[in-house]
Amino acid sequence: MNKLSQMFAGVSLVALAVAGILSAQETKQVHPGKGGSPHVTTTYNIGGKSVAITYGRPSKKRRVIFGQTIPFGKVWRLGADEATTLELGADMMIGPLHVVAGKYTLYAIPGEKEWTLVISKQTGQWGTVYKADQDYGRTAMKLAKASAPAEQLTITIEGSGNDRTLKVAWDDAVATVPVQMH
Repeated sequence: MNKLSQMFAGVSLVALAVAGILSAQETKQVHPGKGGSPHVTTTYNIGGKSVAITYGRPSKKRRVIFGQTIPFGKVWRLGADEATTLELGADMMIGPLHVVAGKYTLYAIPGEKEWTLVISKQTGQWGTVYKADQDYGRTAMKLAKASAPAEQLTITIEGSGNDRTLKVAWDDAVATVPVQMH
């Protein structure tokens, strides 16, 4: 290997290592869930700033989820059992909302053409206990049809660098909203 190839290989390894540090993701099971929906916490390290999402992952089980099991236009707990939580180690822009570091509950209002993500200041409650007066804010989520139905609810933060997307996928729905760490 000539010196130029060695230098390029070294720079590539450093770039990969830095990318891993800037964008690490880890999912751990919290508990198996009383109704059979496993609960997980997915943590992200985005540019040295932490984000954690804890939620129950219900399964489709041959049901039509949106518009039937979960009605359109009504607040949904965005998961199973306990309320879904978002914990931010730094401020984050979620769509146009500036959300300060802290712990929140996430809800959604699924629609036929668009969803609304609801960020609540209330935490620690059972998932179906929603109080509108505790809303931190709401933002629109783009809705797309999945290329293949997702059997289990999955909430992820995808992308690279500081500009990313919060993605909710289940059944044939994929709802997204841009997020950016501050």
